[in-house]
Amino acid sequence: MAGIELTERAARRIAEIMKDEPAGSMLRISVQGGGCSGFQYAFDVDAARQDDDVVVERDGAGVLVDEMSLQYMEGAVIDFVDDLIGQSFKIENPQAQASCGCGVSFTI
Repeated sequence: MAGIELTERAARRIAEIMKDEPAGSMLRISVQGGGCSGFQYAFDVDAARQDDDVVVERDGAGVLVDEMSLQYMEGAVIDFVDDLIGQSFKIENPQAQASCGCGVSFTI
């Protein structure tokens, strides 16, 4: 599982999203340079698995993480939250030393 965990809520939400996507599509989470804290997460739907992708699965839902992003996400927990501010995937990353208020940008 590459040291990345999907919560039950995240798996349920991913399954809901994928119902309307082409067969075989998965959620791709990657780490990119940028954002207000140095790195940021990107979320995309991808039907093509690359050779260096790691697949994190739970309850039939899958997430693709490329090898480069994996080094920044080792030990992370991917959750889905629905609160007054809105709905979003939330990543608790033990490698992040700081993150911005939006929770999408972080520093290592």
